[in-house]
Amino acid sequence: MAEIVNLNRVKKARARAEAEAEAAANRAKHGRTKAEKAADRAAEEQRRRLLDGAERDDAGEK
Repeated sequence: MAEIVNLNRVKKARARAEAEAEAAANRAKHGRTKAEKAADRAAEEQRRRLLDGAERDDAGEK
């Protein structure tokens, strides 16, 4: 004879498992450590300073 199963519990357990899988995917996709964020900010600041330093000032020549 088959075991009696509460269908509501099965549906809720399945929904929890799917939500956890989606949360794990989002953490992998969007989650970054504080060090990674700081490194990106430093790289962006360095890139901005390099571009600003190479900018030509042609306003006075026209």
